[in-house]
Amino acid sequence: ELELFQFGEKSVQAGASLILSCEGSKRLLSNYVVAWFRQAPGKEREFVGEIIGDPFSYNFTDSVKGRFTASRDNFRNIVKLHMNSLKPEDTAVYFCAANSVGGRSPTAYDLWGQGTQVTVSS
Repeated sequence: ELELFQFGEKSVQAGASLILSCEGSKRLLSNYVVAWFRQAPGKEREFVGEIIGDPFSYNFTDSVKGRFTASRDNFRNIVKLHMNSLKPEDTAVYFCAANSVGGRSPTAYDLWGQGTQVTVSS
């Protein structure tokens, strides 16, 4: 069964850039839609974006559109979230998730990484 792994915590200043990685345990990640969600303290988990297909395309929620992009390396079984022009309101735990069809609801996904804390200070 495919498992997803995320590593480390990240702390940056506002305006900085970060890359988050999500690694699949098996070379099956290319068969899945991989999505990114985030959850800030006291808030519900929200959709950030998803990367689809090979060659890939991606969709992002309006609050990060133009600042965040995604990429996938099928050889290394890694999907990356590229975050630019970070703002304090981007502070959250970021999760990657995978399924075969995509979607913006967390309930659509049954494969999850363990999350990466991202803290953006002003």
